[in-house]
Amino acid sequence: MKRLCEILETPFCKVKKLTLIDCSLSEISCEHLVSALKSNPSHLTELDLSDNNLKDGGVKELCGFLQTPLCKLQTLRLMKCSLSKISCDHLVTALKSNPSHLTELDLRNNNLKKSDVQQLEDLVESPDYKLEYL
Repeated sequence: MKRLCEILETPFCKVKKLTLIDCSLSEISCEHLVSALKSNPSHLTELDLSDNNLKDGGVKELCGFLQTPLCKLQTLRLMKCSLSKISCDHLVTALKSNPSHLTELDLRNNNLKKSDVQQLEDLVESPDYKLEYL
C-alpha cells in the first residue's frame, strides 16, 4: 500500500479508476490512501474498496478526502466493509460539505438497516445533491 500511495502522490499519476477489492485494507491503509489522494486528487473519479475491513474508522478517513474541494470522485464502492450507522453519518456530513460530484455510493452487504441509510437516501431525493444511486 505504501508503494501504491507513493505513485498516487506523484503529479504525473493520472489514475481515474482505482480498484482495491479484498486487499486486507484497514483504517491505517485508508489513512495512507487518503493522504496520497489529497495530494493528487483531481483525476480519480472511481474508487472501489469493497470487501476490506475498513470499518467506521476507515470510512471516517475517506470522508476527509470526500470533503476536499478538489475531490472529483463520482463513484465510491464500499461493499462488505463492516460498516455501521456511524459510517453513514460520516458520509452524510462529507457529502453535504462537497455535494457536487459523487453520483454513486455502494454500501451493499454491510448489514445496514434502512434507518441507518435514511439520511443518505434523503440526499438522493434532494435536487441539491448529485447522488443518484445508493
